[in-house]
Amino acid sequence: MSQMRPEELQKLLIEIEQKAQFCQQQMVIVKTQMNSKNRETRMLQLTAAELDGLPSDANVYEGVGKMFVASPKTDVKVRLIKDQDAIKKDMEGLDKKMHYLETTYKNSKDHLDAIFKNGGR
Repeated sequence: MSQMRPEELQKLLIEIEQKAQFCQQQMVIVKTQMNSKNRETRMLQLTAAELDGLPSDANVYEGVGKMFVASPKTDVKVRLIKDQDAIKKDMEGLDKKMHYLETTYKNSKDHLDAIFKNGGR
């Protein structure tokens, strides 16, 4: 195979570097989102544990905007379960996205290494 022209090689290197940098930035964002979802999950678990510790006839209130509304304990538990399921689905999506970004980043680095080892051939 013939050697690439310097302009083509430089353009290719810049493109691969930009892809790697973009992946790094996105990985930081995804990690932050995953940490946030983990905090939400923990809060939901703590809330569910508190609800389980209350007597069955206890009044339960949920915050709605700037006020609190009385809600049946069972309705609150159902909402907590739905919220946990939604977070679980979000986490699965974030895991897939993180795997894709890690793979893309690794491939970009491998391509850069290969180009430098072969001297642009």
